[in-house]
Amino acid sequence: MSDSREFDLVVFGATGFTGRLVAEYLVGREGAPRWAMAGRSQSKLEQVRDEIGAPADTPLVVADTGDPDSLAALARRTRCVVTTVGPYTLYGTPLVEACMEAGTDYTDLAGEVLWMREMIDTFGARAAETGARIVHSSGFDSIPFDLGVLFLQREATRRFGSPCSRVRGRVTDMRGTLSGGTAASGRATAEAVAADPSLLSRLMDPFCLAGGFQGPTQPTGNDVEEDPVAGGWTAPFFMAPINTKNVHRTNALLGHEYGEDFVYDEMFLTGPGDAGQQAAQGMAAISQAMLGGSGEGGPKPGEGPSKEEREAGGYEVLFLGSHANGETLRAHVTGDKDPGYGSTSKIMTEASICLIEDCGEAKGGIYTPGAIMGEKLVPKLVERAGLTFDIVD
Repeated sequence: MSDSREFDLVVFGATGFTGRLVAEYLVGREGAPRWAMAGRSQSKLEQVRDEIGAPADTPLVVADTGDPDSLAALARRTRCVVTTVGPYTLYGTPLVEACMEAGTDYTDLAGEVLWMREMIDTFGARAAETGARIVHSSGFDSIPFDLGVLFLQREATRRFGSPCSRVRGRVTDMRGTLSGGTAASGRATAEAVAADPSLLSRLMDPFCLAGGFQGPTQPTGNDVEEDPVAGGWTAPFFMAPINTKNVHRTNALLGHEYGEDFVYDEMFLTGPGDAGQQAAQGMAAISQAMLGGSGEGGPKPGEGPSKEEREAGGYEVLFLGSHANGETLRAHVTGDKDPGYGSTSKIMTEASICLIEDCGEAKGGIYTPGAIMGEKLVPKLVERAGLTFDIVD
């Protein structure tokens, strides 16, 4: 794509809670690209621009998901659209189509597996023709997990000559609020399945985003159980149904770099003994409520925690790799802010910048972050977004 377009990035949904955080991050980012704020209302865009301290000449673009012409015009003006407007099942398709036809790169925060599969099936071939790189799940779901596995597997290959055939993702700490957009996305997915029960089998398939590949049986991660490899009790992790599918898609897009026999799961690790078991049972109840409940009581889309609450958040994930030769390897990924908002807004911005600055050789198509940005994104996240990636010996 030519650099002659008017903008490098346009933040679509800049008047929403997360979009505002992305825009605010760009205001303070040294070396920020040429960017603009986009949304449905000129007056609201002006208000947010002033409230976040953006320069008065920050470009504002009025566009609406219900107006395809406005989306097409937006897509033609920029190298990449960064969209926080969800649920994507309800509002995402017209913008994906506009970017695809314009050959414009695109990033979102989607964790809506059925919708993502629909985008792959509907637009994947056309995106390859136009050169648009469409990248879903570019926030907390699923970049720390997708890149965490890639980071461990590349080190395993350097050390052992081949990747680990089994990797366990274990969340050891997570402080923060479930995103209101995530809760709304979960409800939208549940409503889609209720309307068409045949979609349930696709939703339950760990390889449903892997382009038709069917690998070995995967752990369900649905039970409280003791994990001797991790050294404690484990409980279901509510983001696992999204992250694991993205990890398997990354493996497929990388030509099965992790192997066709690769097994991966994610769970909370709560610790050893009776205390660990009790904590795991409590965490399982919370995860079940998040996966199956209405989401009542949490933030609504467009709302979120205070700055103080975002600053107090954080997360840690341990990846445990088991190699066929009997060797083991551990990697550790951390984030310094509330995962659903503070960390996600930084991750998404840096991923979008990495896409346009460092992935010029990648052809058009529908990607995961791990498959297109890969290890190129890691130093940006470490330097600017408050993440760490470490091998634990």
